[in-house]
Amino acid sequence: MSKEFNRRNFLGLMGTVPLISVLPGLKAPGTETELHPGPGSLPENALAEILETKIICIEPGRFPVVSSAIDKNGHPVQTNSSVEPNRYVGWPTVVLTTENELIVVYSGDRDSHVCPFGKTHLIKSADNGQTWSAPVTITNTPLDDRDAGIIQTRQGTLVVSWFTSLAFENPNWPAAYYKYFRVGEKISAQTKQAWLGNWIKRSSDGGKTWLTPSRTVGTAPHGPVNLKSGHLLYVGTGSYQSMGPILVEKSTDDGITWKVIGNIPVPKKATSISEPHVIELPSGKLLAMIRNESKEFHNGYLLQSESYDGGNTWSMASETAIWGYPPHFTLLKNGELLLSYSHRKLPYSQKACISHDEGRTWDIENEIMLTRSANSDMGYPSTTQLNDDSLLTVYYQSPGNGEPTNIMSTHWLLKK
Repeated sequence: MSKEFNRRNFLGLMGTVPLISVLPGLKAPGTETELHPGPGSLPENALAEILETKIICIEPGRFPVVSSAIDKNGHPVQTNSSVEPNRYVGWPTVVLTTENELIVVYSGDRDSHVCPFGKTHLIKSADNGQTWSAPVTITNTPLDDRDAGIIQTRQGTLVVSWFTSLAFENPNWPAAYYKYFRVGEKISAQTKQAWLGNWIKRSSDGGKTWLTPSRTVGTAPHGPVNLKSGHLLYVGTGSYQSMGPILVEKSTDDGITWKVIGNIPVPKKATSISEPHVIELPSGKLLAMIRNESKEFHNGYLLQSESYDGGNTWSMASETAIWGYPPHFTLLKNGELLLSYSHRKLPYSQKACISHDEGRTWDIENEIMLTRSANSDMGYPSTTQLNDDSLLTVYYQSPGNGEPTNIMSTHWLLKK
């Protein structure tokens, strides 16, 4: 692959099951056998107790896969057929609504990490994540629908974000290109222009119906966030006029329209950054974390920036001691700040870290490992706090052995 594999390059392209075997330590849907939390034992942690790790969504294959040969007359003939493997799913976000319903959105019904077929899928749980509904498709554009963020606004509206991609027809991704370039040829230039980009869609009835989507300039895996003012803030990857690559957008009409209000300054050596997340803290400060894969600038360590004027201006992004990506913030009921992220080097795992002082310092010595992963095709964890104060972290990962990814959750507690 001639292009360095990182998320910013992928975004730059924009033009970028039930699983029969589960990780040792997981409980597959429909089974009653309690296993361990993942391959290898988890290290003891002074802050956290892991209650359960399990698969919450698998998408089995539905369509036949046919092998063919040429007969003696030169005609293609079917030699055998079978059902396609379980589908690849990824990049989820979870929200707990005011109706005490858990909703997870993600990119589903995929062949692989890069393909033309991604759709935005949604699953729900009415019992704190014990059981989950079957997936429902809420977005299916003519392009590849990737990532999925979700929040519920103060007006009760569900807001889902995603972006579309044509990476599958780019030769820099040869495994996808040689398989799917004919798919790209069948999509007209007008359709590509109409649908390529970053999107928001809204539902005012709990996800039963969805309104016409609108564009945003930037994109981030977990989408926008609520402000105490009732406005929405979206810190994402993008470019606007002379600003970028980390843009700040604001909506004052419950997510219908968006306006770029600024950007986060980054050091010149931070050349490969993307996938930020932001949160408003009790003091009114805004805190943003940014995925960083800059080889010459603290590669893999998250970058952090603050705003004290509602997101109009920001401090220079600076390195933290936290290695992992991408970030997701959760403000806990006790006022502490939780950061969730994946650790895509050995030991592959989903992790979390606590700040007791609004992000000025992080308790990295007590970094929490939520579960291990068989390989690096995983992550994008997001966390919500349930009504009993326990935590639910949702992410995707692969069990390895050639199996596709699935959506998983870890239910856990912070120790008193």
